[in-house]
Amino acid sequence: MRKVFIAQTSVVTSLGNDLDSNFQGLLNKKSGIKKIDRFNTKNYRQDYAGLIKDIETPCDRSLFLNLTDLILDQFSKISEDCFIITATTKGCIDLFEKEENNISPVNNLLLPSNIPDYVAKVLNFNLNKRGMNISSACASSTIAIIKGAQMIMNKRADSVLIFCADIISEFVFAGFSALNAMSDSPVKPFDINRNGLNLGEGGAALLLVGDDIAKKNYGFCDTSIAGFGIASDASHITAPARDGHGLILAINNALKTSDLKPADIGAINTHGTGTVYNDAMEIKALQYFFNHINIPANSVKGSIGHTLGGAGGIEAALATIMLKEQVLPGTFGFINPEKGCEDFISSDAVPLSKKYLLSINSGFGGTNAALILKREDL
Repeated sequence: MRKVFIAQTSVVTSLGNDLDSNFQGLLNKKSGIKKIDRFNTKNYRQDYAGLIKDIETPCDRSLFLNLTDLILDQFSKISEDCFIITATTKGCIDLFEKEENNISPVNNLLLPSNIPDYVAKVLNFNLNKRGMNISSACASSTIAIIKGAQMIMNKRADSVLIFCADIISEFVFAGFSALNAMSDSPVKPFDINRNGLNLGEGGAALLLVGDDIAKKNYGFCDTSIAGFGIASDASHITAPARDGHGLILAINNALKTSDLKPADIGAINTHGTGTVYNDAMEIKALQYFFNHINIPANSVKGSIGHTLGGAGGIEAALATIMLKEQVLPGTFGFINPEKGCEDFISSDAVPLSKKYLLSINSGFGGTNAALILKREDL
């Protein structure tokens, strides 16, 4: 079974338009979350989000396509036999709003199933193998990475491009507002005073390759995929299982596939949305595995917001530079610890000395996914 490496990455969020600016922003305790002006928020109780101004144009083109172009412009040439897996929860949802206002004809709507073809078009090659789009709530892109890794490991593909993104439209904003899920101030992950999430938009692209392809075409790749797990708690349509059993099962599967013990993990990138129930559930899952281990954890959503289908891919790409630089950025907005996370979460950056990082994501419908990345040394 082949080893899987991450050969290229690209990240765009409200914090920056490339991987390094996002990483430096996290280290310097910056936030891209601000009061928004893209649409009128007078009918909603919240008006904070992480918007990307560079994707806003006067034309009636979807912001999702503008974001896609911005992410993929950073990629070098990719082999035409590369399989493409995209991940998004809403895709070009803003075109529905424009259609409602008679701005954009319905035949311009880009369905999620067509997004892999659009990604190939941006990269200037024909999609020889049919791609796929995964929409599994906020665990979408982590599941996409896992699917891509499995394809390479089982020799069903030599390389797989993971592309993930979501934008903020009024439709999405209104939905989360109706759920009373959003904070009326900048988000506070794992803080005792947290009261909801902030939406963010952004995306990432990650090129996965087998070890033979990595050596031939990319030389040394400093991050590999060590293990993964997916599980559903089937508890509620939007709320996570209070005892965290679905996430616990996903983490356990990731540890098994990587043949690792909890003590081998050097750091954890949590889902960390800042909602009361999600953070409490994650604390229980972390305590289940790591209660007697001094292990640091963080959430990047305090700085970039919850990027929905883009979250797991963005966080995996950021994890590659965290492992390389051997530092875990702190959690922006975290001030007063919720009970149980005092020994895990910090507002300050901490050293990351071990080779393995666990990244976890959960989504509506009880979906949970866990990914273990490994730092490769020369």
